[in-house]
Amino acid sequence: MIPYTHDVVVVGASIAGSATAAFFARAGARVALVERDPDPEAYKVACTHFLLASAVPVLDRLGVTDAMRAAGAVPNEIHIHTRWGWLRPTLKGAAAGHGYNLRRSVLDPLLRRTAAAEPRVDLLLGHTVEHLVRGDGRVAGVVARTRTGERIELRAPLVVGADGRASKTADLAEMPKRVKPHGRFSFFAHFRDLELATGSVSQMWLREPDVAYAFPNDAGVTVLCVMPALARLPEFRADMQGAFAREFAGLPDAPDLRAARQVSPIMGKVALPNVTRRAAAPGIALVGDAAMASDPLWGPGGSFALQAAEMLAREAAPALGDPRRLDHALDRYRRAHRRRFGAHHFLMADFSTGRPYNVVDRLMLHSAVVDERCADHFAAYGGRVISVSRFLAPAALARAGMAIARSGREHRRAQAAAAEPAAERRGGERASEAPARP
Repeated sequence: MIPYTHDVVVVGASIAGSATAAFFARAGARVALVERDPDPEAYKVACTHFLLASAVPVLDRLGVTDAMRAAGAVPNEIHIHTRWGWLRPTLKGAAAGHGYNLRRSVLDPLLRRTAAAEPRVDLLLGHTVEHLVRGDGRVAGVVARTRTGERIELRAPLVVGADGRASKTADLAEMPKRVKPHGRFSFFAHFRDLELATGSVSQMWLREPDVAYAFPNDAGVTVLCVMPALARLPEFRADMQGAFAREFAGLPDAPDLRAARQVSPIMGKVALPNVTRRAAAPGIALVGDAAMASDPLWGPGGSFALQAAEMLAREAAPALGDPRRLDHALDRYRRAHRRRFGAHHFLMADFSTGRPYNVVDRLMLHSAVVDERCADHFAAYGGRVISVSRFLAPAALARAGMAIARSGREHRRAQAAAAEPAAERRGGERASEAPARP
């Protein structure tokens, strides 16, 4: 019998790890929350700071939504510019809703404090996991090194890797993974006193294949981001500041960077591969980017992490006392994770290549521009509130096609109505110019 020190060891105390620790602790488990950074105020820098509507119920159940709003979180409605015009959801539909924009410098410490406040959570800052402990054919804990060089062994029937896209926990456990290439790179910066034409509503410009967006955040800070095609990387490396500013110049309803104060350097990532790993194996589970790192263009990372954390605790917490039951629960979590997020990830990874728009892209974006109901349907999908199968259901595709056809008819009628007075005026002018008959 392995002498366990905890019921769960969670590696990584950012969004995914903090939420996982809190949910397991509330289910009665004793949790070791292990974080290599010694600073309790540490946060992830490279992020869209965008939480989707699908994550809001989880935030509510964590009990942090009021604190987020008090910290200045901005409801993130979004307008998207396409070749057909602006897509402006009303968020009136049954599946409608908004998420929140809140900088990670505020959100990460808030979630970490929430987890640490649970009596059953031991927050271990400045601890770096070096090895996994194995026993009885399964993962059974970790060996961590403190900042002073001391090595401690934390044993538990469940280890959770919540340590990000480059998860060391997943690598130590040799979890199978798949990598799909990304056709864009990403650079962003923070600005103050930046006025948007949409006020506090986020903006995105889909420029095929390049993308730009403006996300208002807390404390009057707006995050501007550009995601150009990889072929343009030399342009940015030659003149980062100039290239960044030029991306916004001339955009419809573009923010005026000249009147704003840039309060951060331009930051970003060149390599943004789409990564999926097996989400669970005997004695170990992965949450957040450790399990699935999707295209950040759509802001899914933090939202999927929150949902996966709750999903894992719901499945695994009741079975922690029995290894066989636990491994069955972990397999259920693995399958549920794939069902909930797999199709979304597949489509995001496909779009991230920067390929030309396919017929479905054109259908759903165009219809969302010309029809309010289609716009709200697209917003529900973009917020990951509805499944891919519901988004692309035959009825939804038919409605989109009819909306485009109706819009075309209305446009032609308007053109004809505008042309009639002009034709009448030309006819009258010709009549007045004709010589009188004797």
